[in-house]
Amino acid sequence: MNPLQKLFPNIDDWSEIGRACIDTLLMLGGSLALTVLIGLPLGVLLYLTGKGQLRPMPKLYAIASLLVNILRSVPFIILMIVLMPVTYALVGTKLGIRGAIPPLVIGAAPFFARLVETALREVQQGVIEASQAMGASLWQIVRHVLLPEARGGLFAGITVTAIALVGYTAMGGAIGSGGLGDLAYRYGYLSYKSDYMLVTVVLLIVLVQLLQMIGDHIVTRYKQR
Repeated sequence: MNPLQKLFPNIDDWSEIGRACIDTLLMLGGSLALTVLIGLPLGVLLYLTGKGQLRPMPKLYAIASLLVNILRSVPFIILMIVLMPVTYALVGTKLGIRGAIPPLVIGAAPFFARLVETALREVQQGVIEASQAMGASLWQIVRHVLLPEARGGLFAGITVTAIALVGYTAMGGAIGSGGLGDLAYRYGYLSYKSDYMLVTVVLLIVLVQLLQMIGDHIVTRYKQR
């Protein structure tokens, strides 16, 4: 009997844990990329149309802000269940990695958009006014001033969002999304094999720590420039 079998006698197939790790990483990578792709422009829109900003539009801001707040306020596991028909219409399945990504993105994009809005609000007003004085257009200000100046905050927001998505993927396991959460639910909870639950928790902690370390390194690098 090898050391792992002595420590975790109830785990029969370690390759299944390896596959669950890969599934979790695939869900995280796919959903994070789409979350940034959707949440970044939404956050820029919230910033630009807010009161006292470059293009204040109270009605548009109110609608976008309300939508973001509604999606952020729904617990993720409930959101996954509610969105099952939408998920099936988009990807042809409600289960597995493909079935998990749409609700992951819909749940995380509004959260990330708020972080983007906050990061942009921290850009010094003097820098924006200087670019306006030089005749820069709105698009030029966004592309060459706001986003570069807010890079540290944006990468910090991506890090926080990635860690939140790890938790979302684990919750999705309760309804068959796959990954480590599914493994913990099926074996650790339903089959009372605490070994699976312990290993899953440790792996998720390691993943979160790695994401935080990488994110902190990137943020520090850009803040020093």
